Amino acid sequence: MERTYKNYKEWGYKSKQKEYTTSTDLLSKDGTLMASGWARHNVFNYNRYDVKKIMRRKEWDFYQISNGSLMAQISFANISLGGYASAVLVDLKTGKILRSAMSPFIGGKDKYVLPKKGDVPHNYEFKVGKAIFKVDTKENVRSIYFKMNDVECNFTMDIMQGLENITTVLPFDGFPDRYFMTTKQNSMPTSGTFKTAEKTYEFSNEDTFTVLDWGRVCTPYSLVWYWGNGSAYITDEKGEKHIFGFEITWGIGNERNATETCIFYDGKAHKFGAVDVEVFPKPDKYMDKWHFVSEDGRFDLTMTPFCDHHSDLNILVMRMHSHQVHGLWNGTVTLDDGTKIEIKDMYAFCEYVENRW
Repeated sequence: MERTYKNYKEWGYKSKQKEYTTSTDLLSKDGTLMASGWARHNVFNYNRYDVKKIMRRKEWDFYQISNGSLMAQISFANISLGGYASAVLVDLKTGKILRSAMSPFIGGKDKYVLPKKGDVPHNYEFKVGKAIFKVDTKENVRSIYFKMNDVECNFTMDIMQGLENITTVLPFDGFPDRYFMTTKQNSMPTSGTFKTAEKTYEFSNEDTFTVLDWGRVCTPYSLVWYWGNGSAYITDEKGEKHIFGFEITWGIGNERNATETCIFYDGKAHKFGAVDVEVFPKPDKYMDKWHFVSEDGRFDLTMTPFCDHHSDLNILVMRMHSHQVHGLWNGTVTLDDGTKIEIKDMYAFCEYVENRW
């Protein structure tokens, strides 16, 4: 039965949350999925050559950097048939793309192999056509660099000691060799620049955060999902400053062993249950208020949108259709120890995506 906001209580839905804490192989040698659940760090051992459905294999590192007024999206994707390095700058007040640059490539067996994990020290540099893409991740800092023609991006992210994330592995019913594995890491204050020939846009770690969406997946042809994420500085009742963040994704695969839902408070993950939006926004309610509530009541936030960053790439048999809605969030969340936190006018986003690829 499909999970919806209205039938949580009607059919007694309660998600399991199987946590992995030790090193675990993701796939067997024949490509069968061996794990399903979540972790605070990526403990899943991924070997891209164990994936037998090579044309369904997709790998990406996607960085979204925003201060609520400007948003930079910098990504490198290898989706077997090919891929791309890209950078986009969006004005969230108007919804307009201020600048974009993308360099595509044709796929190959060992072409542009991305790291096996996204949350441990690593570095790489790829040259794709006229584009240069660099990532250097150390224990407490991560830097990314992109340059193509007159677009140049240079960002540095602070990684607090012991920063946790949520890494999930979700299976697909009827497909023993298909899975969706992602690491979502936020709560990273960020500074840097997005330069064009006309202007340099500056970002300060006083109000800018990055979320890393690291994906290594082997999926069916059609996918639909919701993805919401945000990070912000908040002040508690004692006047002390904290970094708060959250991750909510649903609609992808089978959630029998885990949901991709988590609160982050000063870098520590607080796991909660399945979440949904009260009113389905499709087809014309994207700019109405979105009320999110979890099955356990620990996540109860309402987003008041101010920007719908809508894109629709439709090429023959491939389509990537997205409404990424940005807004101000208000409500309450509850930590593992029962502490309830009030959220006031926090900037964050949630997107609804339909993909065929």
